[in-house]
Parts: sequence; C-alpha cells; structure tokens
Amino acid sequence: MKIKIKDQIPNTEIFQLVDGEPQKKKLKEVIGDGKIVLFGLPGAFTSTCSKLHLPGFVANADKIKAKGIENIFCLSVNDPYVMNAWGEINNTENKIKMLCDPYLLFTKAIGAEVDRNAKGMGIRSNRYLMVIENSTVVNIHVEKETKECSLTSAENLLNNLL
Repeated sequence: MKIKIKDQIPNTEIFQLVDGEPQKKKLKEVIGDGKIVLFGLPGAFTSTCSKLHLPGFVANADKIKAKGIENIFCLSVNDPYVMNAWGEINNTENKIKMLCDPYLLFTKAIGAEVDRNAKGMGIRSNRYLMVIENSTVVNIHVEKETKECSLTSAENLLNNLL
C-alpha cells in the first residue's frame, strides 16, 4: 500500500446509502475530524469478510468506542445498496457505518487494489485497518492475503493498536 502512518487520507468521493438513496460525498466530510477506525475489505458477502471481519467489529464496537474511537467505518468496493443490505444482515445499526468505493477512487489512491478477476470479482480492495485522527493515519495494518484477517481484526485493534 502507498499510504502510511502520518499520511493524510485522500479526500476522494465515496458513497453511502442514506434514507434509501445513494449519496455521493467526500470521505473527509463523512469521517469528520475525530479519531476513527476505517477498515477495508474485498467485498460484502464474501467468506472471510462475512464470517470473521465484519462480525468481529460488530461484536467489539462498544469496546472499541470505549477506548476513544468516535466512529467505525467499513469500506468496500461494492455499491451502496449491497453494503446497506450486508450491514442490515450483520446488525451494524449505529455501531458501524457502511461506505462504498464502487469506482475504486479511494482504494487506488491508497494503493490497496487487488486483482480478483480469476475469482470472478474484478478489481477489489485488499484487507486493511487504519486508525485515523484528524484525517491523518496514526496506525495501519494490511493483510498479505485477502483471505487472512488477523492483523486487521477488531480483536487485534483492541489488543495492539489502541
């Protein structure tokens, strides 16, 4: 990945489903100026993402926020409707905000794109975890393989990064 600790996050456009309608916004407008967690993953409804990554953040959201994190954001290369449905199925409610990068603007800007054409998925995002404060990366972890989820898990965040 190109982005590293002390870098400013790119202020690319992302999408979010708001009141049933896709909304295009600048990332910094959505995440604000506080201390947040942003985790990226290859795709909604994929095996590791659905069995481990997102559920871990849902289960640990209150513990993470108790350590001074204002918001938790999940970002994937999917459309807003898919991310919203995935969030509903996983009971993200007010725990995790689901963001979309359908055109890979943010994903490519940070150097997280991975080719999953052989699996019928196209270009996707690598699995990563960032702690961001005032738009600056203060901690980051990236998995070597998208099927892995140890460095970028909520549990690792709680044990080692906060």
